[in-house]
Amino acid sequence: MATPAPPSWRPAPLVLKATANAGCALVLATAAWLVVQVIGALALVVFPVVVTAFLTRILAVPSQWLRRRGWRPAPAAVASMFGFLLLIALLGVSIAEPMISEFRDLGDTLTDGLTEVEDWVVDDSGLDITRADVKDAKDDIGDRVDQALQDSSDQIFSGARLALTGLAGLVLSLILTFFALKDGPDAVERMHRGLPEARRRDVEIVARASWDSLGGYLRGAALLGVVEALIIGGTMALLGTGLVLPVMLLTFSAAFVPLVGATVAGAVAVLVTLATGGVTQALVVGVVAVLVQQFDNDLLAPWIYGKALELHPVTILLAITTGTAAFGFVGTVLAVPLTAVVTTSFKALREARGKDPLPVGLGPDPDLKAEGP
Repeated sequence: MATPAPPSWRPAPLVLKATANAGCALVLATAAWLVVQVIGALALVVFPVVVTAFLTRILAVPSQWLRRRGWRPAPAAVASMFGFLLLIALLGVSIAEPMISEFRDLGDTLTDGLTEVEDWVVDDSGLDITRADVKDAKDDIGDRVDQALQDSSDQIFSGARLALTGLAGLVLSLILTFFALKDGPDAVERMHRGLPEARRRDVEIVARASWDSLGGYLRGAALLGVVEALIIGGTMALLGTGLVLPVMLLTFSAAFVPLVGATVAGAVAVLVTLATGGVTQALVVGVVAVLVQQFDNDLLAPWIYGKALELHPVTILLAITTGTAAFGFVGTVLAVPLTAVVTTSFKALREARGKDPLPVGLGPDPDLKAEGP
C-alpha cells in the first residue's frame, strides 16, 4: 500500500499580504531616512528653494497683474520684486529708527526695574531673603554668564557661519525668484508638454492643488498675524507704552513662523514695554503674550489654518508638533504648508479620478469577484 504524499505547504494569503506590507513599510522608512539625509546635506540649496517658493507665490499676484496689462515678463518681475523690497526697507526704517532712540535709555530702565524688584523681594514679599542673599545671587549669575561666554566661542563662530550661509541663501532666493516670475509660466508649459500624455492631467491637478494650498497657507498666516498684532499692540497702547506700531509689524511678520514666531514676538514686546513703560506694564504685556501664545498654539493657529487650507485643526496641530520635534526650526516653518500640499494634492487626485485609492495590501482580494459596476 503506497504511502500518501504529504500535502505541500503554502503560506496563507494573509501572511503573504502582511509580509508585503512590512516590506513596503521598511522600504518607505528607508527612503524617508535617505530623503532627510539628502535634505540636510543640501541645506544650502533647499533653503533658497523653499524661500523662492514662498516669495514666488506672494509676488506672482502683482507680476501676473502687470503682465495682463501689457507688461513684458522681465519688467513685470523686476517691478514686483522692487516694490516688495522697497516695502520691506520702508518697514525696516520705520521700526529701526524709533527703536534705537527708545532703547538708548534701556540700561537705566532695566537698572531701575531690577532695583524695584529687589526692594519688593527683600522688604515687602515676606520671604526670608536679605540684601546679602540677593548680592550673592547676582554674583553667581554674573560668574555663570562669564563662564558661558568663555565656553561659547565655537558656538559664536558656528552662528556667524550660519548667518553668512543664510545671507547667501537669501541672495540666491531673490535671484531664483526673479527667474521664477519671469520664466515660470513658460517653463511650466514646456514641462507640461514634455510629460507623457497619460500623466499630464495628474501632474496638472497636483501642481494646481499645491499652488492653491501654498496661497491658503500664506493667507492664513497673514490673518493669524493680524489677530496677534491687534491683541499685543492693543494691550501696549492701553498701557501707554511706546513703539506700538513697530511691535505690531514685528508680531505680524513673526506669525509666518508657527510656534517660534509668537514666542520671539512676545519677548520683544515685553522688552520694548520694559524700556518705554516700566516693570508693571512689562509684566502685564508678558502675561498677555503668554496667553496669546497658548491661544495661538492650541486653538487659533489650528483653526485659522484649518479654514484657509481645509484641514482639520487636529491635523494642523499634529503637523506642527511633529515637524518641530523631528526637524526643529525648519520643521516648524514647513510643517503646515507641506502637510497642506500633500493632503490637498491627494484629495484633488482622488476627486478627479472619482474613487478612493486604497493603501497597499488593503485592496479587494483578487480571488473574489468584484461587486457593483
